[in-house]
Amino acid sequence: MSHHLDSPIARQDIRLDITDLYLFRGEVGTVFVINVCHSIAGPIPEPGYHPEGMYEFKIDSNGDASEEITYRIQFYKRDPQGNQRYVLRRITGAEATDPHAPGTLIAEGTTDKTTTTDSGLRVWAGKAGDPFWIEPDVLHAVGHAFQDGTTINLGDWTPSKAKNLFAGHTIYSIVLEVPDAELLAATHGEHKIGVWAVATLATDAGGWRSINRIGLPMIHPLFTQYNEDLGNRLNAGHPSEDFATYGALVAKSIAGAVSAIGTSADPQAYGERVARRFFPNVLPYKIGTSATFGFAEWNGRSLADNAPDVMFSIAANAAVRLEIGKESVSPKPSATFPYVPDVGREHTPIHGAPVGAS
Repeated sequence: MSHHLDSPIARQDIRLDITDLYLFRGEVGTVFVINVCHSIAGPIPEPGYHPEGMYEFKIDSNGDASEEITYRIQFYKRDPQGNQRYVLRRITGAEATDPHAPGTLIAEGTTDKTTTTDSGLRVWAGKAGDPFWIEPDVLHAVGHAFQDGTTINLGDWTPSKAKNLFAGHTIYSIVLEVPDAELLAATHGEHKIGVWAVATLATDAGGWRSINRIGLPMIHPLFTQYNEDLGNRLNAGHPSEDFATYGALVAKSIAGAVSAIGTSADPQAYGERVARRFFPNVLPYKIGTSATFGFAEWNGRSLADNAPDVMFSIAANAAVRLEIGKESVSPKPSATFPYVPDVGREHTPIHGAPVGAS
């Protein structure tokens, strides 16, 4: 799994469990997608989005692993028909790091309907098919290798047994498409951004508790399947602190597995290089380009990129294959907004001017 049910805190309320982050070129701009509330966890009383939570896309526009732009979406309680109203705010500058900053209210809408502002920004939230795939036996073998410092032991598993654990499952997506001009102004002509997403929950004391954080895919399956305390801590941190806090631990984990697999003459040095590539845990992207999450480069992540093969193989310094791919996903992603796999959503758009400052 990419980030599904990745820590004890995240599993307490799967409406705040971010399963995946995607970042790619859309029809009119840059598309940001997070998925939450996975059906593999079973039925919950009120599926969808947590009315006491915040879902945020964080954007680093200058390479310092700290956000200069935050797009924050908050939902109201479900109505009798199961719909949820939401508001979208944009927070910039020094306030982008502040969970209490009001920002500017730029859109509001209702789940399962597209909201479009006069600037061309589009928002959609609702139930969708999960576009991610994973092979459970390979997943668990990889987790043990990096936890225990062993080879990737698949036992009697063969490629003929490969299956997609998430086939036919659903999630609740948040899809935001931002016109390029709105992002390029913050990069000072560099076109490069780094993105991560967080889900937080309001506390009784008036603050916000970090529940989930995701940048690169597959970090948690590699290092926290059998170390759940680490999973909680990774979700609570900030990208700018990642290497200093977790670099040595992740380097050691990689070195142990690589040493057992025998794919490096200096496993510790290899582990340190990969840890520096993995941290800060931010997904890089060049605005206006096709997304590719591959071995040669990480440039965003499309809904069809094979992130498990890429990340498992890089960490192991050896070919690791799930033996399944995008063909195992049903229904399929779409080339048109909101892009995520359709499980019977409504397509009626809502057009409206941007809402004024709050």
